[in-house]
Amino acid sequence: MDSLLTLISPSALVLSFGVALLAGLVKGMVGFAMPMILISGLGSFLSPELALAGLILPTLATNAIQALQHGAGAALGSLRRFRIFLGCGLTFLLLSSQLVRVLPVEVLLAMIGAPVAVFCALQIAGWRPHLKNGQTPLVEATVGSVAGFLGGMSGVWGPPMVAYLTAIDTEKREQIRIQGVAYGLGAVALVAAHTLSGVLNAQTVKFSALMLAPALLGMWVGMRIHDRIDQTTFRRITLWVLLIAALNLLRRAFFA
Repeated sequence: MDSLLTLISPSALVLSFGVALLAGLVKGMVGFAMPMILISGLGSFLSPELALAGLILPTLATNAIQALQHGAGAALGSLRRFRIFLGCGLTFLLLSSQLVRVLPVEVLLAMIGAPVAVFCALQIAGWRPHLKNGQTPLVEATVGSVAGFLGGMSGVWGPPMVAYLTAIDTEKREQIRIQGVAYGLGAVALVAAHTLSGVLNAQTVKFSALMLAPALLGMWVGMRIHDRIDQTTFRRITLWVLLIAALNLLRRAFFA
């Protein structure tokens, strides 16, 4: 713990627990947005690298739960259906993750904040993309590559995937399940990639491990109230919070 406190103050650690609790709550209720909330929230008062390290283990654990909630057979079926997306996404995630340690802090903040801000703004404005030809290999490979490239640098690969699944009218249960499978595989790759990049090391892994308890508690609560709230309204509020957080990251990138 003493070595961890050289990276983060006690007050910042408590605040981090609150961010992880909120991220887990939203994850349990709507099935996504944990990395966006964690990287945007933690990145507002921690270094980008420490924020990125902090989200890795909570993301891995919560997505394993989400992917397997309908059984291993259903998860494997979704894995086969979206194998092109997942293969391209994981490849680009591994490649782009190595850029984290060489990019200036300002550039990394901008690359994290910009895609989150754009996605949130478009969703708030009512944009719902639709692909009339449905699931095609070319589009799947393209969107998967973009999602993986962003995910390797920021830990956030959900927005392109959510947009794609919505555009091809994926059934609700499968959409939740494949997100868990994809984000879970991405989280495994992220652990490996950022162990190599140095972002996840003997000190930062302790911080990431401490984020597990509040994230899992939040997810448990979120899953319990999943059917008791108006998810559309809650998701819209979440998007506004994310947009504000992402704009704050852009402020730090360009005006700090």
